[in-house]
Amino acid sequence: MNSFLKEFKEFAMKGNLIDMAVAFVMGAAFGTLVTKFIEGMVMPMVGKLTAGVDFNSLKIVLSDAKLDATGREIAAEAAIMYGEFITALINFTIIAFCMFLVIKAVNRMKRKNEEAPAAPTLSEDQKLLTEIRDLLQKQTSKQ
Repeated sequence: MNSFLKEFKEFAMKGNLIDMAVAFVMGAAFGTLVTKFIEGMVMPMVGKLTAGVDFNSLKIVLSDAKLDATGREIAAEAAIMYGEFITALINFTIIAFCMFLVIKAVNRMKRKNEEAPAAPTLSEDQKLLTEIRDLLQKQTSKQ
């Protein structure tokens, strides 16, 4: 049982797993942020441009709600809520575009790091000359 816990601890503490957990939490927070931006800022502007249409309320009613004599609802309305789908589609498109920009920036930074020139490698002749120089310096410092 102790080795099982040790193995689980090693698995849980691996850098990749922790990085993935942080990315998941950040992604969820980013998704919420974009959703609120869409609902609170973009869709009202789109609604204004489309003569005040509230996309979230767009629907195709299949059957109306049924009410009893007192006005209480006894059967809910059946409707296709395509306006909410349009809002979710816009939301997804913006999130996907933002993630594309983030990944593009990360890839550009990786390419810059890879393109950085490596330290020049010495040829065999240069290595021998360096060794001779070092030996000469040692001999002159002894004298």
